[in-house]
Amino acid sequence: MAANNRRMSGKKGAQVGSGGQRRKGLEGRGPTPPAEMRKGHKKNRVANAKAKQAVRRPVARGRGGKSASELVVGRNPVVEALREGVPASTLYVQQFIDNDERVREALQLAGERGGINLMEAPRPELDRMTNGLNHQGLVLQVPPYEYAHPEDLTAAAYDAGEDPLIVALDGVTDPRNLGAVVRSVSAFGGHGVVVPERRSAGMTAGAWKTSAGTAARTPVARATNLTRTLEACKKAGITVVGLAADGEVELGDLEALGGPVVIVVGSEGKGLSRLVGETCDYRVRIPMPGGAESLNAGVAAGIVLYEAASRRS
Repeated sequence: MAANNRRMSGKKGAQVGSGGQRRKGLEGRGPTPPAEMRKGHKKNRVANAKAKQAVRRPVARGRGGKSASELVVGRNPVVEALREGVPASTLYVQQFIDNDERVREALQLAGERGGINLMEAPRPELDRMTNGLNHQGLVLQVPPYEYAHPEDLTAAAYDAGEDPLIVALDGVTDPRNLGAVVRSVSAFGGHGVVVPERRSAGMTAGAWKTSAGTAARTPVARATNLTRTLEACKKAGITVVGLAADGEVELGDLEALGGPVVIVVGSEGKGLSRLVGETCDYRVRIPMPGGAESLNAGVAAGIVLYEAASRRS
């Protein structure tokens, strides 16, 4: 009988006194996540592959060229970028992230805007994407900015029956200054901004934020060679005005601001480069009774744009 009991004990099945462990194992564990987020699922592998390709995909070139895609990293920067309407293609969220207020707001803003892909990724993948930066589990991908061609700005002005009012930046490398200039151009009825292809600020997330949304309707063009672009403007009958602390003409005396004009603003430290300065029809100074040596690009452009807009009204 004892031998028979030993044979019986080898059978599979629930054991007496299991405490309902098998029953607990069959209980539900919440709603099933979508296939794209289930590790090992075919759709999850496809989604992860697409995410990697989006980061590594080479940049296409258009008429004015495109910038490289950009990553905004960290919970506060991501939330601020989404609040300010910075263009975004994908929001990467770390798997098993602590769901705090900033994470919830980022997901809500991305969902409300629409058109932003939500992608869950393991931490090692986010570490690789951000080159080890402290991403805090949130990474926002900003798509490449598509620059206009400088000729597009003048063409748009003439198509609207207006004299071109354009700002060109020479050696301005702070994206926040570029964003401020874009905002001023939009406020005073300008037709766009021209930046050099090299050694210049581009339309990054920081520039978008500083523009306060006006970059969506004010084009930024990129010039391969700023001097040649200004020379082409002069041949087309557009006056090129450079701002310089030692300019020969005071701002209030320049009648040319009432017509077609390109206003060239240099860097705060070095001003206009030599070749650009020599290309200008006029070098104009802004009177500063307070004795300040220089103004940053955003403030200087705003003052001259206001003067130009006043003469055109």
